[in-house]
Amino acid sequence: MWKDLLALFKGGGLCEEAFDEAILMLQTCEGMYKDSIRALHEKGTLVDDLYHRDRQINRYERSVRRKIVTHMSVSSKPDIGMGLVLTAIVIDIERIGDYMKNILELAVGLDEPFDGLELDQDVRDIEATVTSMFADIVPALRQTDETRARGIIEAHSRLSAMVEKDILLLRTSKVLTGRSGHAVTVALYLRFMKRVSAHLKNVATSVVNPYYRIGFREKEHPEEDESE
Repeated sequence: MWKDLLALFKGGGLCEEAFDEAILMLQTCEGMYKDSIRALHEKGTLVDDLYHRDRQINRYERSVRRKIVTHMSVSSKPDIGMGLVLTAIVIDIERIGDYMKNILELAVGLDEPFDGLELDQDVRDIEATVTSMFADIVPALRQTDETRARGIIEAHSRLSAMVEKDILLLRTSKVLTGRSGHAVTVALYLRFMKRVSAHLKNVATSVVNPYYRIGFREKEHPEEDESE
């Protein structure tokens, strides 16, 4: 399905403009991600324009919606599937921008650079995973690269399991014992990263799934939709 939609997106007019703005949203989020985690790890490196970029993402989302509605209204043969898929994608992308603000707010509240202490290696691995997911998502969309899309989906599954393992360690006081404030910061950061990863995964599923399965695992057997 995505391959057919991509042909529409590259066909010029409002469809292509809407798709290009969705890509710009992702690229803006990637820049916000790099800046927010740098602010977290390097106290004093706060990003003044991050909120401005988040507002720009919101403007892109509204613009994409307007273009889709206009396309549906004026086209003699509007593609409803294109509109539904692109709308679903930009909702997930917009949410990523919100989590970048949350991470920056964590950085603002710290007195010193962030350190995951006993969980620091896991935190670094999670950050590297999300960095890789960001690097792959635009090529996956632009090139209908199902291998990259599935890699993003699988990366989220691994990241999610790691986050839940670390949250359990924090909840049971097996790490960061006696450092409740620090433990809360680490737990929040892990949750934010998991949500960013989940939204990137949702976008990636649009490459391998039809609209009604965006955000869900790829169907292996035709009868699954009836049994789920």
